Amino acid sequence: MAVALLVAVPLLLLQAPADTGAHYEMMGTCRMICDPYSGGRPPGPGSTAAVEALQDLGANPPPPFVQGPKGEPGRPGKPGPRGPPGEPGPPGPRGPPGERGDAGKPGLPGLALAGAGGGGSGGGAAVGGEAAGGLSAAFSGPRIAFYVGLKSPHEGYEVLKFDDVVTNLGNHYDPASGKFTCQVRGIYFFTYHILMRGGDGTSMWADLCKNGQVRASAIAQDADQNYDYASNSVVLHLDSGDEVYVKLDGGKAHGGNNNKYSTFSGFLLYPD
Repeated sequence: MAVALLVAVPLLLLQAPADTGAHYEMMGTCRMICDPYSGGRPPGPGSTAAVEALQDLGANPPPPFVQGPKGEPGRPGKPGPRGPPGEPGPPGPRGPPGERGDAGKPGLPGLALAGAGGGGSGGGAAVGGEAAGGLSAAFSGPRIAFYVGLKSPHEGYEVLKFDDVVTNLGNHYDPASGKFTCQVRGIYFFTYHILMRGGDGTSMWADLCKNGQVRASAIAQDADQNYDYASNSVVLHLDSGDEVYVKLDGGKAHGGNNNKYSTFSGFLLYPD
């Protein structure tokens, strides 16, 4: 093949006319490309031989490329964004029961009932009998209790007539007079809470009285021209016919319709 090329190339150069203006370029030692610049002129016999020589070269393609070795693996990419949280899973099975806790502290000793304890004549039995008798009287005696509210406002010096009756066990409280009248001798507990009508800079006094004598007092001051409370509590021994009530000793008491801002209550602790 190399010998044929060496013979064909000089022949082509000799046969080509001088004025064709053709351009010949040597590619290495065994390949030639003919690039005519004249354009439009019919090819001569030399150009036909060049084409045939190029076709002979195309019959033998160049050797294939050799594949190189495999490259090293690339660097790991950056982590992607965090995905949304998944749905909650189903509840797990119920666990085993826990260990038993420690024993609690021992309770207070109980009261000895009358006649119990084997007939002993000690002082402890007598004390237990008295305590049992007191509890028995407290829980099995008469049930007397009341809780009332003040609907209408009051002012000046007058008995507060709590006309909103909520509780009146025994009917010993009279809403018309505002007084509780004792019918069962014993120890009683009373408490009252009176809301003062503020706004004019004055003060209010509220006294709890027993048969006209003051047994507890409370005052509410209108220093900031706001509402204020007067409250107090007492424990009294009452005889049959004694009266207990709350009286204003100056100032204005707020009624509050059905809101029960001002209240009066009491109950029998235990009878004589």
